[in-house]
Amino acid sequence: MTATAHGKELGSFLRSRRERITPDQVGIPPGTRRRTPGLRREEVAQLAGVGITWYTWLEQGRPINASAQVLAAVARTLRLTDAERDHLYRLAGVPQLLADVEPALDIPDELHAIVRALDPLPAVLVNARTDVLGWNRSYGALHHHLVSAPAAQRNTIWYLFTALQEHSRILNRDEQAPEVVAGFRYSYSQHLNDPQWRDFVARLRDASPLFARLWDTEDVAPPRLCDKHYDFPEIGEIRIRSTGMALVDHPGIRIVVHTPAEDRSRERIDRVLRRPDWSGRGRPPGSPVNGGGMGGTVSSVM
Repeated sequence: MTATAHGKELGSFLRSRRERITPDQVGIPPGTRRRTPGLRREEVAQLAGVGITWYTWLEQGRPINASAQVLAAVARTLRLTDAERDHLYRLAGVPQLLADVEPALDIPDELHAIVRALDPLPAVLVNARTDVLGWNRSYGALHHHLVSAPAAQRNTIWYLFTALQEHSRILNRDEQAPEVVAGFRYSYSQHLNDPQWRDFVARLRDASPLFARLWDTEDVAPPRLCDKHYDFPEIGEIRIRSTGMALVDHPGIRIVVHTPAEDRSRERIDRVLRRPDWSGRGRPPGSPVNGGGMGGTVSSVM
């Protein structure tokens, strides 16, 4: 990403955070002729102890030097969360966190073996952008349309926001969506120079008005996995809890495991796996079919 693009992201983020702070929150009389929904630039500059010209240029995205100490004062004034502060530092080019490393395309066989061994618990391998890199038989059965999608769309966030209503069985998407986008922005700011990330965001904005609206809020938060509720025809609601495990030896890759939230959901997952019309879904062509709800195969995207 160019310096100009970095500055545009930074300015947009600062404006969104400034506009959400009301004068009374920082002890400023509201007045009667305010044209901005939050603080004025000069008020932020005064409260942070920086020059109004410097802060204006910062918000305009001009190429100026910003120290960690000065950015910390701006972050305190704007009442940024820890995740938002880290996001601000990255946009300003002041390193605070080590960026995630994109994994190589070749996924070691032992990772596929681990995912396969987790069956009948649904498990999937994903990278920092949530591209699906591999999955086991149970995951393929529960997420048939996701794992069957073209490689460019085989991504959990893409699926959340673009799946056709008759394909998506997610019941609590509205609850998940804001958290997912805020967490994705947190990861996105660590990959600002990667054109693939920028292209992904642009394509997803075009494909999903909901994603575009949530992306424009500039909200940012540490990524976290959400409980998910699914509805399966003739079987009922399945509630799962997601657990993500980062792999120290393979930076950027996570194993995400879906655990039934209750005995009823566990029984219903097993029913999905035992149904003749579901048991083979999500398998790569030519792989063996395992009977019953146990066992499984693993597929991968290469």
